[in-house]
Order: sequence, then C-alpha cells, then structure tokens
Amino acid sequence: MPYDASMVKMQADFRFDGAVALVTGGARGIGRGVAEAFLQSGATVVICGRSAPDELPAAAGHLARFMACDVRDPEAIAGMFARVGTEYGRLDVLVNNAGGTPPAPAAAASPRLSERVIQLNLLGPLHCAQAANRLMQQQEEGGSIINIASVAGTRPSPETAAYGAAKAGLLSLTESLAMEWGPKVRVNAIIAGLIDTGQSEDHYGGAEGVKRIDAMLPLKRMGRPADIAAACLYLASPLAAYVSGARLAVHGGGERPVFLYLAEMQRG
Repeated sequence: MPYDASMVKMQADFRFDGAVALVTGGARGIGRGVAEAFLQSGATVVICGRSAPDELPAAAGHLARFMACDVRDPEAIAGMFARVGTEYGRLDVLVNNAGGTPPAPAAAASPRLSERVIQLNLLGPLHCAQAANRLMQQQEEGGSIINIASVAGTRPSPETAAYGAAKAGLLSLTESLAMEWGPKVRVNAIIAGLIDTGQSEDHYGGAEGVKRIDAMLPLKRMGRPADIAAACLYLASPLAAYVSGARLAVHGGGERPVFLYLAEMQRG
C-alpha cells in the first residue's frame, strides 16, 4: 500500500494521549469495552459504579481508575466530578453509559421501579452531563459528551416502557444540550442495538436462540462492546469536530419487521 500522509493524520486523530475520559458503568459490558478502547488510545480513564469490580479495565499497559458513585444520586455525582477536577485538573470526554432495566409489564410496574429506571437512564446522564459541562467549559479545548441511548427509545418498548421512554428522553436531551453548550462542548448520542455483552445466551434461550437473533439482523450478528467503543472514539475525536447533537445508530442495520417473517412462514 503506498504511503498516504492522510492516513497517518487519521491515526493520530484517534489518539487521546493526555486526555481524561470518564465512563459511567465502565466496569462491565458496553462500558468496559468503551473504557478499554480509550485506554488503548492513550487516555486516562475513570470509571464509576456502585461497587468496585473484581478486575478493572486495562489496555496497553494502562489501568482504569475506579470511583464509587451511584449515578441516581445527584450529590454523589457532584462529589465524583469534584474529585476528577481536583485530581486530574480536566475532563475531556464523558460517556454516559450506565443504564438498564429489569423487564416488567407496564400495567404491573411499581411507581418506585419506574422512578428508579428513569433516574438511572435519564436523570443520571443529565446530572453527569451538567457536572462535566462545568469542567469542560473552563478548558480551551472544551470537551465531548456521549450519551449511550438505545433502539428502545426509537420504537415501542413493551415490558420496558419506562426504559424506552427514558432513552427517548435522552435523545431529546442530547439535542438540547448540544444547542445550549456549543461551541465548547459537543454532545452526541449513540443509538445502540442488540449488543452481545457475553450473557446473550442467558437472555435468548441458549446458543440456538442467539443464532436466531443473529439471523434476524442485516449484518447477521449482534453488536459487540467494541462496536460501540469505536463509535465513541470517533465522536470524541477531532474527526467529529463538526458533529454535535447527532444520533449515531450502531445497530447493524436495524431489526427486521415481524411481518416479513410471517410472510416468509406463509410462503413455506
């Protein structure tokens, strides 16, 4: 392959040497993949969660730093970001990844469950983003905030209605914050599809169930944490310098409508 100076520059754009990134829920699943990608790219990475993991994310000889924080608690969030500002003097990237929900029919979901789901998936990212913005606005280079949303926020979300509503709200929040906080701070969202975090067989009925899910998707596989991590690196990099308020779908082409399967079954 002939020498191409533009490729050298592009590789440099994905380096984050000297940068500080904070990944909420970075101990496992998607968050762990994101934390490891930023470590691999040279960043100092802080992860947070309610309890310390048995093993911290690591890559390229670098180890993530853990700070205990329940992102449903605004006071805990304020304390964590104060520590980041004091100990590192800056914050370049925030990835609002912490989230999730147990399944529950909407008619039976308790008020407490719905409130906790919305606190975790919408209010927590808002409070983290506000605290990050206060640090980033003081920096000449500003910063990048990336919200991990979900396809559940763009289509009906049966048995996870509060979660879907919170993720839809997160997409709206992303656009509003991008408009308010530019030009210093860029705010974007990733719409994550079905992601295999290593426990898919438990959720989808074993290996055969996973194969059926894979076959439904245009790219014939579920996503992996590394797929979301790659999108985060792009959105945080200089290559996305004019990208703010965007919704980047990382879902392998989307889920096929059920009517197509019914039509195929009828054709035999």
